[in-house]
Amino acid sequence: MKSSAVYRTGQGRTLRITESEDGALRVEILSEDGWMDGPVRMAGLRLSSSTRKLTSAEVLALPA
Repeated sequence: MKSSAVYRTGQGRTLRITESEDGALRVEILSEDGWMDGPVRMAGLRLSSSTRKLTSAEVLALPA
């Protein structure tokens, strides 16, 4: 089962991080054109004290 969460960094970037059943991570960054693949190393940003996990309501308010 895949799990995903959306985060906003202290610099204002919005990241969607998906973890597959086998533990592989996928990072996507929200841009003006929609979700784009991001470097996997950015997954560590979700652990930063300046990054927060978005609520369900906030995620639903994001552009597609």
